[in-house]
Amino acid sequence: MDKHSVVQALAALAHPVRLEAFRALVVAGHDGLAQKALAEAVGVGPTNLAFHLKELATAGLVNQAQAGRFVIYRAAFEQMNGLLTYLTLNCCQGLPKAAAADAAVAASDACGC
Repeated sequence: MDKHSVVQALAALAHPVRLEAFRALVVAGHDGLAQKALAEAVGVGPTNLAFHLKELATAGLVNQAQAGRFVIYRAAFEQMNGLLTYLTLNCCQGLPKAAAADAAVAASDACGC
């Protein structure tokens, strides 16, 4: 993941509604959520949520798919894991080996997706 993509993803997540929507999609897993269900989970109207989902999709953090008359939104786990990898890539350099090993284990447990 390049620095521009990381900044774009972090900027997209730097809003309470978008962060909450993304977290709800992560919890929903690969099944995702319809926009109405996601709006209810986040506590905002569907029109307001559509704006925020567009920002998350532009950052590559959310995918959408048509399912009949519904649009299903899913967290882009590969992009999310790429972001986490970028943020933790050089974790614990300069620390004693035992502390670095403990931190590496903690970082690798961040997401099992």
